[in-house]
Amino acid sequence: MSETTIRSGYAKRTHTRILIIGGLLALLILLTGVAATLGSYPISVIEVFETILGGRGADSDISTIVWDYRLPRILMGILAGAALGLAGAMMQGILKNPLASPFTLGIASAASFGASLAIVLGAGVAAGGSLIIGNAFLFTLIAAAAVYGLARIRGITPETMIMAGIAIMYLFSALTSFLQYLGDTEDVHAVVFWMFGSLGRSTWETVSVVAILVGALFPLFLLSARSLNTLAAGDEAAKSLGVPVEQIRICGMAGASLLTAGVICFTGTIGFIGLVAPHITRMILGGDHRFLLPGTAVVGALVLLGADSIGRTIMAPQILPVGIMTAFLGVPFFIFLFLSRRRNYW
Repeated sequence: MSETTIRSGYAKRTHTRILIIGGLLALLILLTGVAATLGSYPISVIEVFETILGGRGADSDISTIVWDYRLPRILMGILAGAALGLAGAMMQGILKNPLASPFTLGIASAASFGASLAIVLGAGVAAGGSLIIGNAFLFTLIAAAAVYGLARIRGITPETMIMAGIAIMYLFSALTSFLQYLGDTEDVHAVVFWMFGSLGRSTWETVSVVAILVGALFPLFLLSARSLNTLAAGDEAAKSLGVPVEQIRICGMAGASLLTAGVICFTGTIGFIGLVAPHITRMILGGDHRFLLPGTAVVGALVLLGADSIGRTIMAPQILPVGIMTAFLGVPFFIFLFLSRRRNYW
């Protein structure tokens, strides 16, 4: 096979990947319009996009409903899905493990403990309405630091980081269960509801915070894409090519943990996005992180926004928490993946 043929095939594959990501973005825009029509007040998709493109405009009922009630929830779903998908893709890339995610490595368990501590005992690092948010954010970072510290003792390798993450997950899960045992019925109910995960608490302020985090970390993740590709060949091969393996793992873990913390402190525990979105994207686009990372962000946004839209309609007017819906969608996907996997796409 000639060099020209190889270059032509690579360029064609790159073009196809870009088109697929563009198609996924178009689908996300369409889903955004559809999601904004869901609710007790009937609004068409055309009216939604006219309202969005026209700005807040006059204080009409449609403008108020779209801008003040529905868009914050929808944008939080998009940003949270993108962030959790990116965090999962980064962790799977740096650890070379298809089961790595912010939730299998104890990050979510730590956030749940922090929120439980605030709800049951009223103890935390912030005051007023920010108590639960502050605790969830802080303990997420503490868990990431603990995983790094434990792994550091035996060397920063995929195996040691995964084992440390599992240990941290069980520790914080046990602490959360202990707090639930101590709490009264109302407090336990509040803890359980927080752990379900919900986009209903979204505001323009929380959307702005998550948008800043994603906007700051996403370019940094893309800059590390080539290093992640090299890392897939093995640590020794990556080191021989000049890749700072340990530094990539530490920075990648820190960035993924920060993204996860910035999302779940506002939404509560939303599982499976960090696992499902990278796998779906790998099946569609392959393992090149230059395309995998942006593709995963879009797929994560699609999955989370789609799950929330289903949760808002399946038992309307009652709204199912999005964390329940992502579990319902995630479990069948992994069963399907296990039963029908025909090739090694990892």
